[in-house]
Amino acid sequence: MSTHATDLPKNAANYAALTPVDFMRRAADVYPNRTAIIHGNIRRTWAQTYARSMQLAHALLDLGVKKGDTVTVMLANTPEMVECHFGVPVIGAMLNTLNTRLDAHSLVYMLDHAQSKVVIVDREYSKVMKEALLNASVKPIVIDVDDSQYDGAGERIGAYEYESLLAKSSSDPIVFTGDEWDAMSLNYTSGTTGEPKGVVYHHRGAYLNAVSNILEWDLPAHPTYLWTLPMFHCNGWCFPWTIAARAGINVCLRKVTPEGVFGAIRDHGVTHFCGAPIVHSMLVNAPEELKKQGMANAKPQANGALVQGMVAGAAPSATLIESMEQLGITLTHVYGLTEVYGPCTICAPQEDWKDLPAAERAVYHARQGVRYHLQADADVIDPVTLQPVPRDGETIGEIVLRGNICMKGYLKNDKATQEAFAGGWFHTGDLGVRYPDGYIKIKDRSKDVIISGGENISSIEIEDVLYKHPAVMAVAVVAKPHAKWGETPCAFVELKPGATATAEDLVKHCKAHLPGFKVPGAIEFGDLPKTSTGKIQKFELRKRSGAVSAIDV
Repeated sequence: MSTHATDLPKNAANYAALTPVDFMRRAADVYPNRTAIIHGNIRRTWAQTYARSMQLAHALLDLGVKKGDTVTVMLANTPEMVECHFGVPVIGAMLNTLNTRLDAHSLVYMLDHAQSKVVIVDREYSKVMKEALLNASVKPIVIDVDDSQYDGAGERIGAYEYESLLAKSSSDPIVFTGDEWDAMSLNYTSGTTGEPKGVVYHHRGAYLNAVSNILEWDLPAHPTYLWTLPMFHCNGWCFPWTIAARAGINVCLRKVTPEGVFGAIRDHGVTHFCGAPIVHSMLVNAPEELKKQGMANAKPQANGALVQGMVAGAAPSATLIESMEQLGITLTHVYGLTEVYGPCTICAPQEDWKDLPAAERAVYHARQGVRYHLQADADVIDPVTLQPVPRDGETIGEIVLRGNICMKGYLKNDKATQEAFAGGWFHTGDLGVRYPDGYIKIKDRSKDVIISGGENISSIEIEDVLYKHPAVMAVAVVAKPHAKWGETPCAFVELKPGATATAEDLVKHCKAHLPGFKVPGAIEFGDLPKTSTGKIQKFELRKRSGAVSAIDV
């Protein structure tokens, strides 16, 4: 007999592990006939999508996948990618979504580091994945996905085909029986210092961030969500689980184009989408007739917006905010990193902002904001004392976060995990200030990461490649402002005495070792500014980068 409230135990009646995979089970139970998937001519209900996810889960079990095993996927934003976000973690396996823009060398490292047991690959990416699998130490089971909306080249490289595999599998429900602290997904960082780190998410964090997305956006029941954000990026900022929680519609989109986005808004009544600034800029700069046709049938939501867009990766400019509002699209600015499940702070709009001129309102919207509802804390601290900096909008410190929406840790890297969590905070490496109203704003990026079109690019990685060229003596890579991509890599190169090399030579060299989006878009030759100890002064080069002529890569 319990004599005190603290003696009352948890049991099956009053406790269940938090897991976002359960959101689909509920959607199928409560709204079985509501549309869950739109993809080309495909229309599937929540009951059908749940059944297919369970078929995937049973198929993986039949292939020998066990709790803790890694299932790696190289997929576009297709129904199969949605299904993987439920069918893989429900059996206790870890879902590893790969960036579809990576080269074979990067993929080899990730396959081996993750010890991939199964690889599910879209035919579009078969060439690079085939090369990676040939060079990887692991020899996973390969499953091909032949998407009906893909009409390009590519071969089947696996022993199994996705649809055939599902057709032979049971659709009986599987309920997650693990612990909410169990690993559920693995996402690799961009490798800003050395090899990329494997960020492990747990069920609890994914559940809470998925719910926080609802709270931050006041997401209504049954939204129509367009997949412009890659689902491989931080598990689509947890939105596969968020949309299931609201029994919404996933409108899948293989390739993000103005025609595709405005066509989806016109044809399917899209209400929400996420993306980097380049996606929003692309829409603003689309042909007027396309914009007009796309937005013609959009219906006002509770906040007056026809469509709501979430933006991260860089602060939206005044021009972008104003232009999007004229289209009928309201932007919400969020901030986050791979290690915190995507976004975990939001520039929550205040009532008195809406009456400000667009340029002045943009100053407020440009801030990274305040913590997500279900994130415990966000602050700016002195990196040495770990004490909060004054809330004066001027004193620079490091942006730190803590709470349930933080990764479990880095896979097989205890040292990096301990450093990231030093002092009971997750250290972002981003430098910022905090204003009197508590809002946070980034001032610099301490790791010299270049954000181009929403992709994080390591300047160090590019420098390492350029240093391998026989004519290069010294090199520094910084961000160059770019009207379309936000930023692109700009390389400043000092050649060895007597050596010769052209910008074209170095571009060709980079293309042989890097994915295309990491190749410098501008190169300048000359002596590099250095300190008395020989350290290259990157801050001086950042001042000059805007004047360096762009080259065709």
